[in-house]
Amino acid sequence: MLNHILNLFFPKSCAGCSSFLMANELVICTQCRFDIPLTNHHNIEENEVMKKFYGRVPLEFAGALFYFHKKGIVQEMIHKLKYKGQEEIGEAIGYWYAEELKNVEIICSADFIIPVPLHKKRRKTRGYNQVDAFGKALSDKLGIPFDETILRRNVYAKTQTKKDLLDRIEVKEATFEAVFNENHHGKHFVLIDDVVTTGSTLEICSKALLKIPDAKISIVCMAMSHQ
Repeated sequence: MLNHILNLFFPKSCAGCSSFLMANELVICTQCRFDIPLTNHHNIEENEVMKKFYGRVPLEFAGALFYFHKKGIVQEMIHKLKYKGQEEIGEAIGYWYAEELKNVEIICSADFIIPVPLHKKRRKTRGYNQVDAFGKALSDKLGIPFDETILRRNVYAKTQTKKDLLDRIEVKEATFEAVFNENHHGKHFVLIDDVVTTGSTLEICSKALLKIPDAKISIVCMAMSHQ
């Protein structure tokens, strides 16, 4: 009853189209949920995200839930999640994707869910990591521990326009570091992020995690940039 009264005076809006949500709608309205472009990657072994990392890093599984188009519903949702403090969007996407991934055996047998980390300076400025709520929802639904301590970002991302190519590569390779002990040996890590574009950040993070003896890596993202 209280929620109905609050919604009457402070109606919640859809994360996709900003229309008012109905009483039975959470975060995303029914129309946006219907219109969001889904990838169906969890049902395609050789999907687009897997192919993106061929020859770059060995993966057990890779996939994204949505296609990300400029000026589309997904872009609006990710923008609000990343810059407007609406972490409930990440949580909703996590529960949505978990429903699809619960039938993917290789994911359900994983040992840890690991977010791509923010540098501590950026996290302090933003106040949160935009993928944490997504990861915690996946963890809750799939029963896989969420751990944000295993992967660390050591380099604060600044403009590199004055650096030569070799310097840029060296900075990238040194950006992320895995912090682990013997309990992490031989484990399967699910690396998560918001949007996969070129895949360079995910590649570097995966290589950092692969320094853990006998580690296995999967990648799960909210969305994939798509033309």
